[in-house]
Amino acid sequence: MNTSPIQSAGLTLLLLAAPAFASPPEKGPKGEPVAQEGLQVPKPPFTEGVFPCTACHDGKQVKVNTQRRELAMHSEIELKHGPESRWCLDCHDANSRDNLHLASGEKVDFTVSYKLCGQCHGDKFRDWRLGIHGKRTGSWNGPKQYLLCVHCHNPHAPHFAPLKPMAPPTRPENIKLTKGVAR
Repeated sequence: MNTSPIQSAGLTLLLLAAPAFASPPEKGPKGEPVAQEGLQVPKPPFTEGVFPCTACHDGKQVKVNTQRRELAMHSEIELKHGPESRWCLDCHDANSRDNLHLASGEKVDFTVSYKLCGQCHGDKFRDWRLGIHGKRTGSWNGPKQYLLCVHCHNPHAPHFAPLKPMAPPTRPENIKLTKGVAR
């Protein structure tokens, strides 16, 4: 493949810059999630009254039961995320309910849930880290904010509902003006 010096330089810059955007968010000095390069992650969108989980799951009021079963309590949650092979405690930590856990057993905070998602969805995780998948907000050369997977996807049912396509835009030559108003 023949490339011009400008194309080669652009490709080199792109490859060198990618690691700067690849560092996942970590906790900052005030405890809020902040990436090494200054990217922030907002708190996960918890359902009101559900977090902290230890309010109910403290190991005293409700004993830990690791048996896969239909839940009496969280009946409003319908698991459509690998329902034949997944269950609550595959992601939620049985002994520390205010945490998730990785396949290795390492506990992770909900603010770094992308690590958990990335174990099965490696291509999406890679793209998220590079800014291709998901959403970031902020300034071009200032503070930026990553959105977590759960800001767009329900972790229990992550597929989006089908969208109804909108009508195509009206071509300019088909716009009719009546008393200065387009119709």
